[in-house]
Amino acid sequence: MACSGAGPDSRDTTNRSAASTPTSAPVFRVALLTPGPISDQSWNGGAYQGLMRIKDSLGATVSHIQTKTPAEFEEQFRQYGSQGYDLVFGHGFEFQDAAKRVGPDFPKTIYVTTSGSTSGANVAGIEFAFADASYLAGMVAGSMTKTNVVGVIGGTELPPVKESFLAFTRGAKATNPKVTVLTSYVGNWDDVSAGREQALAQIGRHADIIFQNADAAGLGVFQAARETKKALVVGSNSNQNAVAPEVTIGSVVIDLPHAFLTVAREVKEKRFTPRVIRLGSESDVITLVLNPALRSHIPAAVLHAVDSAHTRSSTGRADSAGTVR
Repeated sequence: MACSGAGPDSRDTTNRSAASTPTSAPVFRVALLTPGPISDQSWNGGAYQGLMRIKDSLGATVSHIQTKTPAEFEEQFRQYGSQGYDLVFGHGFEFQDAAKRVGPDFPKTIYVTTSGSTSGANVAGIEFAFADASYLAGMVAGSMTKTNVVGVIGGTELPPVKESFLAFTRGAKATNPKVTVLTSYVGNWDDVSAGREQALAQIGRHADIIFQNADAAGLGVFQAARETKKALVVGSNSNQNAVAPEVTIGSVVIDLPHAFLTVAREVKEKRFTPRVIRLGSESDVITLVLNPALRSHIPAAVLHAVDSAHTRSSTGRADSAGTVR
């Protein structure tokens, strides 16, 4: 829930030597756990970019590990706590329980879970208002579909993903009351072939626009759209407009590097208060970024409605909004 495949493996640590180098100031150490590969050009890749932003901007020693199971979540949280890391990100809703269990044992380490709604003495969550921009993407999809059938494909049925799909559905029906929305889940976040098969199945049922939020598995949705030339795609989490620009309407983007750096700076400067941090369109962390190559295909009235929704959101008067660029 974008990075090239040339990143580190699942056990990579960056700046290992920095931890043992004598300095006049304590070394600031930050770790990241992701549930999938950082080569997904989406959720995990964006988080790794955030880690690199922290390294470059704050001079931090950083480490990244890809984890697969809840047992690994807890094991690695404990490992980083025992090593004295200042800040550890668990990248996803599913990391919350492990953070709550481990946090009390390592009070000097701040544990932050993304898409998390949990906080404690040294545990915080970041809630992204992903539904806001998803609603706008739905408005665009509802106005562009020629078959009156659109689809959503997720990795697994995590609450934030389901919420964004419901918002997308509301947006689609706002501009096209006749639209039908197909919903399917891959069952994991890594299987590109399964993502492709889910997309082909929806295209076979006449879906001509698909909003995917499936991380690496979502790359298969782009493949299916390219192969069939019968559907367009809405990307998610990172700006995926360049993944397959000829079939991508736009992307619902989370500026993970900005969010991560903001939290890390507060922690480093000893002014971080553990809490649930809510970030949305008003902070420009969540945006709908349209693909310039296909922007001319979007009806002018819908572009105006989306821009108006963003304006209302910026002044606190809209329920569903985002940014169009």
